[in-house]
Amino acid sequence: MLNDVLTTVLDVVEGVEPWLRTLLASVAIMLETSVLIGLIVPGDTIVIVTATGVTSLLEGVILGVFVVLGALAGESIGYAIGRWAGPHLRASWLGRRIGEANWQRAEGYLRRRGGIAIFLSRFLPVMHSLVPLTVGMSGYSYRRFILWTTPACVLWSAIYISIAAGAAETYRELSSSAHWAGYVFVGIIAAGLLFVVLGKRLLQWLERRHMKD
Repeated sequence: MLNDVLTTVLDVVEGVEPWLRTLLASVAIMLETSVLIGLIVPGDTIVIVTATGVTSLLEGVILGVFVVLGALAGESIGYAIGRWAGPHLRASWLGRRIGEANWQRAEGYLRRRGGIAIFLSRFLPVMHSLVPLTVGMSGYSYRRFILWTTPACVLWSAIYISIAAGAAETYRELSSSAHWAGYVFVGIIAAGLLFVVLGKRLLQWLERRHMKD
């Protein structure tokens, strides 16, 4: 039963033209990393679903390139808005909904760690949407911002796409001969996401510990 469901889902994803899947993923991640939309748009989920349709290394690399470009475009938009309208956005209804504590957390995070904060924020919930805006408001140069965030976006993209594409490929190889192939797929995805979550928790713990020191 699980195999049938997963086969249907993967066939639907794979049936979408690669260029369209890639476009959707890059736009989703651009929205996630700009103008606080990342708090409501699940860009990482869309990238994972898209990556399950990858059937070759070249296709995976192309998807990764466009996801990185989408992330950089979104973070650049966030930076620009922070530079030109950050205080107004922070004082707006949306900014108040985010919470002053989160804004102060982003400011303190950037002040304490500088470029490292920009790199790590890509992997932290909430921070990946607030930090580009905060960096723009701080007067930090765009060139330095891009130099720190680009490798983070590349690493983030590689992790998510590799997990999803690897799980889908393993399932395709086993599904015709093993009824438990679906559980392998779910297990790989779950293990990968657990690794990501634990990594985020570790970063948050290190941040809180650093604040206490």
